[in-house]
Amino acid sequence: MKAPQCIKERNMLQSAPQVRRVYDPLLRVLHWSIALGIVVLIATSQLAEAFEDGPWEDAIWNVHILSGYVLSAALAARLLWALVGPANARWRDLWHPRVWKDALLRLRLPHTHRVGHDALASLGYLFAYAVMALMVVTGLALAASEFHTGPLAAWLGNSGWIEDVVEGPHEFGFALLLGFIGLHLAALVFHQLRGERVAQSMVTGKQYLDAESAVQHD
Repeated sequence: MKAPQCIKERNMLQSAPQVRRVYDPLLRVLHWSIALGIVVLIATSQLAEAFEDGPWEDAIWNVHILSGYVLSAALAARLLWALVGPANARWRDLWHPRVWKDALLRLRLPHTHRVGHDALASLGYLFAYAVMALMVVTGLALAASEFHTGPLAAWLGNSGWIEDVVEGPHEFGFALLLGFIGLHLAALVFHQLRGERVAQSMVTGKQYLDAESAVQHD
């Protein structure tokens, strides 16, 4: 009678999810700082248009610009941390061309989960970082030309043509960022419905993996 019980307990241990501490505290702080900065930027941009020519318009734009500085600093720190931080914060943890190519050719999701950033989601993160970099550069240029403030004001403060050049890319980047946010939230809901505790990872730093999960070397 003891042997079946031992086998049952061993199977339960093998099927139990593995809990690993993956994401360091600074990475999580930067993640939420970027997320908060984006939320405030979106909210203030819409409020500024809603209160256009009103008494609150200048104050709202000031908050928008300050939020842009926060996003710029957090994004710069995140990109630097990807060079010198722990293994799961580095660029190589986001770079999986073999998995991307295989998913494109087969038109299906990878079966194996990995420790660290999800291989397909990493492609979205890299895209989001590029869009955010575009938003930061064009936003600083707009702040200099329209409001004569920011680090570029000394060079672009009197260049009225700058607004015509960068306003279009800034608005296009805004639309792309909204699309990424929608896909990101939908993916989190999808994983949650499947019983995969993905959303908690950037809160606790822990990742829950099944017994068969392993690091993919790609």
